[in-house]
Amino acid sequence: MTTPPATNHEPHANKPQTMAERILSKRGNGTFYAGMLAVVEVDQVMVVDSIAQSFIERMERDLESVPKYPERVSIVIDHVAPASTVSVAQAQKEAREYAAKTGVRLFDVGRGICHQVLIEEGLAKPGWIVLGSDSHSTTYGAVAAFGSGMGATDIALSAASGKTWLRVPESVKVTLTGELTAGVGAKDVALEMIARLGADGATYQSVEIHAGDRFTRGERMTLANLCVEAGAKAGLVVPGGEILTMYDVPEWVYPQDGATYVRELEIDLSSLRPRMSAPSEVDNVHDVAELRGLNVDQVFIGTCTNGRLEDLHAAAEVLRGHRVDPTTRLLVIPASSEVMEAAMADGTLLTLIQAGAVLGTPGCGPCMGRHQGVLAPGEVCVSTSNRNFIGRMGDKDAKIYLASPAVAAATAIKGRIALPEDIHGMPA
Repeated sequence: MTTPPATNHEPHANKPQTMAERILSKRGNGTFYAGMLAVVEVDQVMVVDSIAQSFIERMERDLESVPKYPERVSIVIDHVAPASTVSVAQAQKEAREYAAKTGVRLFDVGRGICHQVLIEEGLAKPGWIVLGSDSHSTTYGAVAAFGSGMGATDIALSAASGKTWLRVPESVKVTLTGELTAGVGAKDVALEMIARLGADGATYQSVEIHAGDRFTRGERMTLANLCVEAGAKAGLVVPGGEILTMYDVPEWVYPQDGATYVRELEIDLSSLRPRMSAPSEVDNVHDVAELRGLNVDQVFIGTCTNGRLEDLHAAAEVLRGHRVDPTTRLLVIPASSEVMEAAMADGTLLTLIQAGAVLGTPGCGPCMGRHQGVLAPGEVCVSTSNRNFIGRMGDKDAKIYLASPAVAAATAIKGRIALPEDIHGMPA
C-alpha cells in the first residue's frame, strides 16, 4: 500500500468540520480537513460479481494476501444474476469458492442489489467507512456512512490491510426547505439537485444533504445514490427522521456550525414538479410535462435508485385498476428478496402483475445493459434507474429517460411519457 505524504494538521486546530471531515477524522484517528490525506479504517468492503474476478486476482496474484478481516468483506452477486452466459457463470462460481475459502460473506443470486442488501443486513452504519466496487456506493450516505466507489485494486488493498487512504474531499452543502407537494418524491428532488450541480459540479467532493426529518431511509438512499451523478466522492444525508429511530447516531457524525463548504445550494421542495432526465446525460433534466406524449417501448421500475418497497407502492398506486399499454413492456425488479417478500405479503406484486408487469429476479436487472431487458436499436425506455448514457441499457441508438416510479407507472399505462395526474385526473 502506497504511503501518502505526511500532513500537518496544526493550522486547522478547532476549525468546525463538515460531515465528511468529522467521519474521516474519527475513523483515521486524527483531525482532517478538506485537501489533507487521511489513512482510515475501513468498516466494510463490498465486491460485486462483475468485478469479483479482478478482485480475487489482485488479492491472490498481486498481493498474495487474504482479507485481514473477513467479516468486513462482502461479495454480492447482483449485476448479472442469474448468470447470462457460461463465462459469467464461471466467474460467479469462482466468487462462491473464494468466499467459502476465505470466510467472507456471500450474498448469492436473488438476495438483491449490493447497496440495498448491505443496508438491510446492517453492514453500513452511521460513521462507518464503506467502500464498494460499484460507483453508486455513495448510497450508504443515506445512513450517514461515508460510502464511496473504488476499482478492484483499491478495493483489494482495503480488504488486505483493513485500511485505505484518500484525500479528504471538499463539501457541497445542499439544504432542502419547504415540503413536497402531491405526486413529487425523492427521485424528483435528486434529479433537481443533479440539474443544479451539473454532471461534474461536485467532482471528488462530498455532497452533504440537509433534509431535516424529511424522508424515509429508502428515500434517503435515492438522494445519496444519485450524488455520484454529479461526480461526488460521497453523498451524505444528515441524520434525521426515522434514521434516528433505526440507528444509534453518534454526535461526531453531524456537521458542525461554521464548517467550510465550497458551494451551498438551497432547494425549495414546495416548488418542485415531477422531473425527468432526458438522453443522454443525467443532468439534462426537464419537467415531465415538457416531455409528455413521447412514445415509449419499455418501462423499467427497479435498481439501487428506486427498487425499494415504497417505490413499488408508488407504482402500484398508479397502476391499480389499469393495464399496461399493449405497445409497451413494463419490467419490475425488486431491489432485494426482502423487498420482494414484503411486496408479496401486502399484495403489491399482485397489483403490478395484474396490470401487466413482468417480474424479475431481485438484482440490478437491465440497468447496465447485460441481461433481463436490454434495449434494441431505436427503442425508448423510461427507467427509475440512475444513468441514461448512450449504450447504458443496450444498443447505442436506444434512448433512456430517468423518472420516479409514479411517472414510470403512468407512462406504462399510456404507452407514452405521462404524469400520474393523466391517469387519475389529479396528482397521485
